[in-house]
Amino acid sequence: MVVLSELSEASSSSSSTHGHRYDVFLSFRGLDTRNNFTAYLHKALMDSNVITFLDDEEIEIGGNLKPELESAIKASRASVIVLSKNYASSTWCLDELVLILEQLRTSKHIVIPIFYHVEPTHVRKQQSSFGDAMAKHRKMMEAETDGNKRSKWTQKIERWNKALTQVADLKGKDVRNRLEMEFIEEIVNDIYRRLQIPLRTSLPLLIGMGNSVNFITSWLKDASSHTTDILTILGMGGIGKTTLAKYVYLSHFHDFDTSSYIEDISRRCTDNFNGLLELQKQLCDDILKTSSVQLHDVSVYTSKIESALARKKVFLVLDDIDSLHQLDALLGNKGFHPGSKIIITTKDAWLTESCALFKKSIKPKHAKHLLRGLYDTASQNLFCFHAFMCNTAKAGYEEVSERYVKYCEGHPLALEVLGKSLHNRDLAYWEDGIKLLKKETGSPINNVLRMSFDSLTSKNNKELFKHIACFFVGMDKDVTETILNACEINTRSGITDLIDRCLLSIGRNNKLMMHQLLQEMGRFVVREESPDKPWKRSRLWGHESFKALKKKKGKGNLIGLSLDMQILEKEKLHESFELKTDALSNMDNLMLLQLNYLQISGSYDNFPEELRWLCMHGFPLKSIPSDLLMENLVALDMSYSNIESFNIFYRNPQRLESRQNLFGSYAKDKRFLGSLKILNLSFCEQLCSLGGFDQVPLLERLILTDCICLIDVCESIERCSALVLVDLSYCNKLEKLPRIIGMLNKVKTLLLEGCNLGKSGTEIIDIDSPKMFMANNIDINTITSSYTILEAIPSHSIFFSVSLPRSLVILALDNNNLSTESFPMDFSYLSMLKELYLDENPIVSLPCCVRTLPRLEKLSMENRNMLTSVEHPPHTLTYLNLSHSSDYKLLLHNVVFDPQMSPIEFLIDWKMLAPSSFEIQGLIKIQPLAGAEENVLCRLGWSNLDFLSGRRLTTYSRDRGYEESEIQMYYEFGIFSTIYEGEEIPNWITNRSMGPSISFTIPSSPNSLTGLNFCCVMTFGFVNERLGSVVDELLDLPMITINNITKNLTWIYHHYIERVSVGVDGKCLTLLSHWMFGMNEMEAGDHITITVREKPFRANLVTRKCGVGVVYDDGDTYEEQEKDDVLVYYKSWNYVIGGDLTGFQLTTGEYLLNKSRIMLPFYETILLKYDYFFGEDIRFKDKVVYFRA
Repeated sequence: MVVLSELSEASSSSSSTHGHRYDVFLSFRGLDTRNNFTAYLHKALMDSNVITFLDDEEIEIGGNLKPELESAIKASRASVIVLSKNYASSTWCLDELVLILEQLRTSKHIVIPIFYHVEPTHVRKQQSSFGDAMAKHRKMMEAETDGNKRSKWTQKIERWNKALTQVADLKGKDVRNRLEMEFIEEIVNDIYRRLQIPLRTSLPLLIGMGNSVNFITSWLKDASSHTTDILTILGMGGIGKTTLAKYVYLSHFHDFDTSSYIEDISRRCTDNFNGLLELQKQLCDDILKTSSVQLHDVSVYTSKIESALARKKVFLVLDDIDSLHQLDALLGNKGFHPGSKIIITTKDAWLTESCALFKKSIKPKHAKHLLRGLYDTASQNLFCFHAFMCNTAKAGYEEVSERYVKYCEGHPLALEVLGKSLHNRDLAYWEDGIKLLKKETGSPINNVLRMSFDSLTSKNNKELFKHIACFFVGMDKDVTETILNACEINTRSGITDLIDRCLLSIGRNNKLMMHQLLQEMGRFVVREESPDKPWKRSRLWGHESFKALKKKKGKGNLIGLSLDMQILEKEKLHESFELKTDALSNMDNLMLLQLNYLQISGSYDNFPEELRWLCMHGFPLKSIPSDLLMENLVALDMSYSNIESFNIFYRNPQRLESRQNLFGSYAKDKRFLGSLKILNLSFCEQLCSLGGFDQVPLLERLILTDCICLIDVCESIERCSALVLVDLSYCNKLEKLPRIIGMLNKVKTLLLEGCNLGKSGTEIIDIDSPKMFMANNIDINTITSSYTILEAIPSHSIFFSVSLPRSLVILALDNNNLSTESFPMDFSYLSMLKELYLDENPIVSLPCCVRTLPRLEKLSMENRNMLTSVEHPPHTLTYLNLSHSSDYKLLLHNVVFDPQMSPIEFLIDWKMLAPSSFEIQGLIKIQPLAGAEENVLCRLGWSNLDFLSGRRLTTYSRDRGYEESEIQMYYEFGIFSTIYEGEEIPNWITNRSMGPSISFTIPSSPNSLTGLNFCCVMTFGFVNERLGSVVDELLDLPMITINNITKNLTWIYHHYIERVSVGVDGKCLTLLSHWMFGMNEMEAGDHITITVREKPFRANLVTRKCGVGVVYDDGDTYEEQEKDDVLVYYKSWNYVIGGDLTGFQLTTGEYLLNKSRIMLPFYETILLKYDYFFGEDIRFKDKVVYFRA
């Protein structure tokens, strides 16, 4: 690389802003290079938007430098001096050189010497052609008869000689043995970087995408990979992929030797028969920096691209790829030069890793970045920018603006289009516009989104998308798959394809999620089937369903219909209506029917026979009508209904007759539910009995949440061999619940939240354990099934025992009043269990049986007021929730993990922790200083702390409020600390300084450095002058920054304690800390700076003085140290200085040690309060960090 100057260049980013007219002045000898090298260099600079001055005069006129040349040099930020064979023969060139070097000395002018087929030594010593030229100048001087002119010649020659020597001493580059085009490219890129040339093309508007920009910028600058890095930016149409990619490209393309931005690939390939060939030509021209001859064979171009990419480090952006053919044609399969960076924007997540590059044995390193839309504030800003040309809504428009922003759901294109369309419009126009939005089908927003739908190649997937958009957004994915599979829709591959194309996502609790604009686009597609006659469409919903049913217009083309009267009531779109069932009689092909909260009259025999999904929330009758045809029904949802009993028709007339008294009369063949897989009767508060399970052999899901009057569930449930999910949450009146649970032999998900299992001392048991047989005097040889086991258990003990199915994968026992003693010692028989929910139970400590679960991945123990310890949860966990939502102060004092624990997502509220003496292993430990082991304190170099005996301290946190305790010792991140009132610095800290910082060099010692002790004394920074006292009795603990300047390492420590009360008399507060360091972090000779900094927006602190002391070992051998090291436990923690702090490293390279980084692993909101120190762009290098003890 060319080193432009030995002096540091100016930090300006624009010529114009600093009074410069030019970026570069070219000094050259026209005779040598005007029509070749200099001409090419000038063109390359201008093509790269580098404003360059080049003198067009071929012949020098007069002896002095032209005024315009002198002005141009002074108006340029840099000069390129092309030192060629005849350069020194031109007095103008030599005068330019003198002035250029004078600018270098006085104004940080950047100088780039290029030795164009000349030896630097010849320039320095004025030899060869340079010597000949200077000799001629001396002869001219000697021939001058005028004394004044001769004197001027003498002075000039002296300046020229000095300038030639000086320019040769600058680090430049020799063009010899180089390809001139490559050499010129290097020069241009160097100039671009060193001058920080601003873009002449304006950057696209980017609001609310700072996190994405920072992530991609960090990815671009990461040189740790020795392979090609590929980043795929994903998202639905109009979400901002192109804008983001263009912004990043224009901001960073000059950091690479070669770059290319290929925009709008999908459209250009679709609209133009030779579109792909033109894209390949553009890419070749950009890489090779030449204008190539148009080829007519994609494969030939691909080969040419592969060859070019293999030789150069490139930065490519391929925008809007929508097929493998495009990707393979533009990237090939040979691989790239190491260090290359490729950004691909697409709506299809599947494409990138399916291209030819990923079929090689050495695959590129691939990352994905999904754009989900803007948050509320950014959405509001973007919308208002276009609507009002400012960041906030105009007075009177606030409420309607919020409605528009809410409608867009963070979609940037929608916010922009709507904002622009409303600019300078009156309020009435705005109000009318919001009403028309959902009826508009030809908007630019809809057209962009429609491209994603049209790109679906499978009719199956298009139908699937329309089904979900019309009926299933927000529904459980597995339930939806079951229903639509019965409608002959392939959901397994279909849903995957929709997710890959960013048309669908899976949200919390396995719900199908779709952006509102995508959902409306899907519904627009359905409306297009018959714009003016809704009843001729394939699907109806909302008010159009209401009108079709009221007018009895539905026909055989209709396959899905949804009507929810509560929604219409909310939107005031309906009148009083009673559905007459004959309105359904002509809908022969109807498979999906939702009729929520309707009054229905007429014969249910009119319901279509082809129904697969019937949803009737708020059904008014007390039992299922006997004439309702349900033979093909796969899912029946009658939640929130008035049903009192539910039984399924029995083919055996005798069995039917015996139960008619209990369940009412039924017609014969029409009640058989042989296809039913899902039965949902949630919130049927009148339901008291449920039976007839032997007639639903395919039943997979039984959902009875909040059936608070349910007493009897027929024992025939044992015959539902396909049953995988049972939800009995809050069915707390079931008389035979333990017996029922014991019959669910193959259930994988069992939800028993709020069933009061612990009300009467219920005990959970292994039904097959020998202990259980012995306790109840049961002959094991007589047992044939779990049902017969339960029959054999005496009635007085069965109520107190709950046997859990061995097949369980998910078990919810929330809010059951279960104590620690309610659980058995061993849960190992639940060998398939992966998720366990024990929230809101009076559990004191982690039940022993939980540790025996061999496959447990997710454990939740939320809102447990009595929990004191969680020790050794299964090492297979990936998620642990110990959060707490109430204001009750808990007393959790111990969380201990096994060493082989995998990284986990760990949720915990600090208000759960005891005010003192608690430990979360691997994260923080707090204990009274008086109780700390003497040998530990000695190892820290802490002694003579008796003056702290008996003292107390009041701390404050948002989570726990005020708490008083004795003086504590805190340990986190490899840092021990204590806090106390007063201003005593221990006498063993001898290196002291007034003020908030101290600098020193670590002295040499025969012993090894083990750490630093740092102490600072703080007080309030402002006083109420009228009262003569501090304004606030709470003092915010500062951040401590230790910077090893020698090793370029910085740690910023944010203490666990937020604020400390020091009383209204403004007492001082002292923070004493010990930082464990090793040789990799600090050693003799390192220059260290320690700074105390108040927290942002809390400038109520002044550091009076501070001090530091270096701690060494005792000089023992390494083996002796390891054997006797009393700190070995503390050093074993993962997140300590010298350990794995990669998750805490900022993009600036510093380490920010803050507990919230672990507690909020997915969020960077904790960094907002550090913007004051680091700037708005500060981010962690790693997006997510999981806890590891």
